[in-house]
Order: sequence, then C-alpha cells, then structure tokens
Amino acid sequence: MVSRKRRRKFKSSSDAITNNSRVVAKVKSENLELQSWADLPVELLEAILSPLILTDNIRASAVCKRWHSVARSVRVENQSPWLMYFPKSGNCYEFYDPVQRKTYSLELPELDGCCVCYTKDGWLLLYRPKNRLLFFFNPFTRELIKLPRFEMTHQIVAFSCAPTSTGCIIFTVKHVSSTIVAISTCYPGAKDWTTVHYENRSLFVCSIWNKLVFCNGLFYCLSLTGWLGVFDPVLCSWNVLEVPPPKCLESFFAKNWWKGKFMTEHQGNIFVIYICCRENPIIFKLNQTLMEWEEMRTLDGVTLFASFLSSHSRTDITGIKRNSVYFSKVRFYGKRCISFSLEDNRYYPSKQCHDWVEPDAFENIWIEPPKDFAASI
Repeated sequence: MVSRKRRRKFKSSSDAITNNSRVVAKVKSENLELQSWADLPVELLEAILSPLILTDNIRASAVCKRWHSVARSVRVENQSPWLMYFPKSGNCYEFYDPVQRKTYSLELPELDGCCVCYTKDGWLLLYRPKNRLLFFFNPFTRELIKLPRFEMTHQIVAFSCAPTSTGCIIFTVKHVSSTIVAISTCYPGAKDWTTVHYENRSLFVCSIWNKLVFCNGLFYCLSLTGWLGVFDPVLCSWNVLEVPPPKCLESFFAKNWWKGKFMTEHQGNIFVIYICCRENPIIFKLNQTLMEWEEMRTLDGVTLFASFLSSHSRTDITGIKRNSVYFSKVRFYGKRCISFSLEDNRYYPSKQCHDWVEPDAFENIWIEPPKDFAASI
C-alpha cells in the first residue's frame, strides 16, 4: 500500500503540474490577444495578398508597414499597350503611351512598303504586297521572322501567340463565294501554307469575316453581319455557331458603320464592341453556356483597348480607368486618349464625345511594349 505521506506528495506534484499548465495556457492566450494582424507570418501574408487585384492590394498595403512591404512584393501591375501610328510617308513611327501621355518615335526602315495586319504579344504581322511577303516584326527588339510567300487578297489574318513561342499558328480566312470560305494556315519555319475550302450552311450566306481573335485554342471570326465562325487548328474544323448576332440599334448601320466594330478576348471570354455615330458604345460578351450575346453594364474591372485591326484587354493598370474602353484616337495635341467609362456612362474627354474613330482606320494599332521600354528610348 502507498503511504498517506506519499499520496499527499503525489497529489501535490500533480496539482503543481496542473497549475503550471494553466499558467502556460493563460500566458499563451494573453500573448495571442496581444498579437495583431501585423504579426502574421510572411508566408501567410503572401498567401492572403497575392490573389488581390491591384486596387485591393493597395488598400491592404495601408494596414501597416509590414503589410505594405509584403503587398508591394506580390503586387502585379500590368502594362498598358501603346498606340503605334503608321506614317503617310517616311519610316518614322510614333508610339503613344496612354499612361504617361507621352509620344515616342522610332525609325523602322524594315517596314517600308508594308501593310499592318495584326498585333499580339508585342509582335506585328505585316504584309508587303510588292513581293507577296508576310512576316513577323518586333519594333522594340527589331527581330524579323519571315514566312512563306502568300497572296493576300481581301482577307483578314491573325496569329495565336508570339512567333518565338511553341505552337504559334497564323490563320487567315477568305470569302470565296456565298457558301464557301478558304482557310489558310501556317507556322514559323514552315515551307508552305496549307489551304482548305469549307462550306458554310446556307443560313449564313454572304458572311464576310472581318474580325479575328484567338481564344481557348480556337480562332473566332466575326462577320460583317454579326455571325460567329470558329476554326479549330488542331482538328482542322470550321463551324459557324448558331448564335444570333448581337442586337444593335437601327442607327448602327450608318455611314462607315463597319469601322465601329471591335472584338477581343479576356481570360477565355469573347467581347464585341459596337459604336454608332451619336450613341454610346454597346459591349457584348459571349455566354458560352447559353450560346448567346449578353450586353455588359460593367466589365468587372477590365479595360479594353480597341483598334480596327486588333484589340486588347487588361486589368490592374496604374493610371488607366477600369471598366472602360480606350479607342485609338488621341486628342488635345497628343495628351489625351479618347475613352468611354461604363461606370460613369460617359466619354472622356467630355468635349470629344463620340469622336472615337480615325478618318483612316488602318493608320494605327495597339501594341504591347516590353516592360520599362520607355526608359531605354
């Protein structure tokens, strides 16, 4: 049997351990209460702040010095595309930065006698009619990539990604007859173009395709009358979707109405912008589940940059209004780009209302410059 003395000693030790545990738990609890949001581990802060859009990241950086430091380290600020102007003569090309509101000039003799066709990822796709040359050119690095000769006659052309990337495909579609289109494809390094004729269903006769965009691995073609054709470069299949054209005002079909139509994509979504003389822009997004066009009252923070030959989309650009469309026209002696804000339902600058289109839609195009390129000019 255990003696009473020994039992009392054991109980005393047990009580002491219990009391010590309570003290430790109380101290931990008090320490936790004293901790602030600033005491969160860096790894946890990075996980919290990384997914935030730019405006929310900036708000979070105001919590304290530690949050400010981490927020800046994970902050992603996208760069605005620039407007590239093609001169009527000579080889001096101007580039307008809508954020800094500055214009830069570059001498590009490589482009003498060329027509611009499309732009993406900082590359131009150009055509020289004199010798039927179609080629890629990067005006910022002066890199040039030749393609096989090709006769471009009243068709539109686009490419999927930068020609230096794996999987770059050049795509062009030509209206052959009321029910036939000719689709030609090529890739950097190929010796020849591949051309295949496809038949449109009779419902879509006379659909001349005049807008192109690459999205989710497919080329989407918008016709003059608003029908949407889709080409799959992997399956080599062509299909015209049974999606009724976006509903527009009757006044849309006015003089030069074809200049007021733009198409772009953002994170897998297709956007179409329609402009009419004295009306505000109408923006549609393709609902790929219901297969119908939905009119947009907001762009959910996206900014669209619209030009006739190719358009772009961006988020999180410092100095650029969100939920807006920026057009390829600069006013006030090169200081302000004309834009339309969906949030404010108005044009900027206000006195340039509806003055959104250049006399010649082929004189300029949006292009993405390398980061900090302006500092090297």
